[in-house]
Amino acid sequence: MRMQVLNDKELVKSYVAGNEFALAELLRRYKSNIYTSIYLFVKNEDQAEDIFQDTFVKIIESLKRGKYYEDGKFLPWAMRIARNLCIDNYRKKRRTPLVATSDEYDIFSILEYHADNGEDKMIKDQARTKVRDLVDQLPEEQREVVILRHYADMSFKEISQMTNVSINTALGRMRYALINLRKMIAEKSVVF
Repeated sequence: MRMQVLNDKELVKSYVAGNEFALAELLRRYKSNIYTSIYLFVKNEDQAEDIFQDTFVKIIESLKRGKYYEDGKFLPWAMRIARNLCIDNYRKKRRTPLVATSDEYDIFSILEYHADNGEDKMIKDQARTKVRDLVDQLPEEQREVVILRHYADMSFKEISQMTNVSINTALGRMRYALINLRKMIAEKSVVF
């Protein structure tokens, strides 16, 4: 049976039964969402890669121990694991000095899109960089909701469950994030 036609719940069941290809399909489906969200939280390529790998190690361990009870909602479950690892990383980073590299990594270079020509690609790259810079300037709670909603493609219900706030609070944070983004665009005369 082709793995692409199975839903997440069926893939998890197949993986637990010993089919390694089922996990590969889950990874293929959600790698970009999970990695992008991790990177936007930690803003460091090496840390993002480490946390991404740790996320899938935890996922594998949890699946093998029968700790997956999300009823077919694999992405929100995986994102919760990734978010918790990002928080652990942040706490650890606060206790230890950070050695920064001069090597800047553009997360948007891993996202797939098709430009008609080189000029279109350049314009889209510049717009994404501007948006990323503006999102980075948001207060942490607002930034988190924007990342989870737009980069991890999670619903507000899933975001509220992951962040332990009400749906109204998650919606409010998004609303304030959009208001703040509009203010920053106007103040800085950003043109897209």
